[in-house]
Amino acid sequence: MTTLPLYDDTGISRVLCVVAHPDDMEYGASAAVARWTAAGVEVAYLLLTAGEAGMRNRQPSEVAALRTEEQRAACAEVGVENLTVLDLPDGMLEPDLETRRQIARQIRIFRPDVVLTQPWELKVGWGLNHADHRATGLATVDAIRDADNPWVFRDLLDKEGLEPWGTSTLIVPNTEPNYLIDVSGEPLEQAIRSLEAHEAYLAELDHPEPRPMLEGMTSEGAALSDDPNVTHALAVHVYPM
Repeated sequence: MTTLPLYDDTGISRVLCVVAHPDDMEYGASAAVARWTAAGVEVAYLLLTAGEAGMRNRQPSEVAALRTEEQRAACAEVGVENLTVLDLPDGMLEPDLETRRQIARQIRIFRPDVVLTQPWELKVGWGLNHADHRATGLATVDAIRDADNPWVFRDLLDKEGLEPWGTSTLIVPNTEPNYLIDVSGEPLEQAIRSLEAHEAYLAELDHPEPRPMLEGMTSEGAALSDDPNVTHALAVHVYPM
């Protein structure tokens, strides 16, 4: 069986997580976040939408406020205080210039050395990927480069004084992995609580129980490690930028 190395995250100081919706971070990635914040890493979440189209039986204005509050509770479980929720349209995201500009703006503000985002492939491990997830991943890849280019989105520098910033690493969970992040023990427990914090949203979906879902996902990741001390791991693809 092919084994994967553990990702060396000892040099990380800031991580910006860019996803489409409330709850997107909670399908495994928040376990890595819990590991990082426990080690003193500063982590910020950037949600491109408030997930207002995600609950069929409630009005979008009500859902946006509800899901944002549930995301704040989920963030608290993994030690994240910095949450930004944009007002791009849920269900209709595009990897266009405006989306790239807004992500690049947050990169220049937060100045992360690592950006984590969603897979952009059509087919992922659980089936066909959501259109918003694909758009978010593609826009984030381009925005990382945009944020480091002084001649792209010049208003960010000229009008807002946001200097270009080069992010060194992109991490993408839930795609073809080349590294593992050890989330054994308390990071996994925190991640389970962070998914459980989306109580109203999960009830709307008749969602599977968070614990067996996340334990199963991270156990599969740990099976790719040759370290017997790793009982749960998040499988990720790490791209140098």
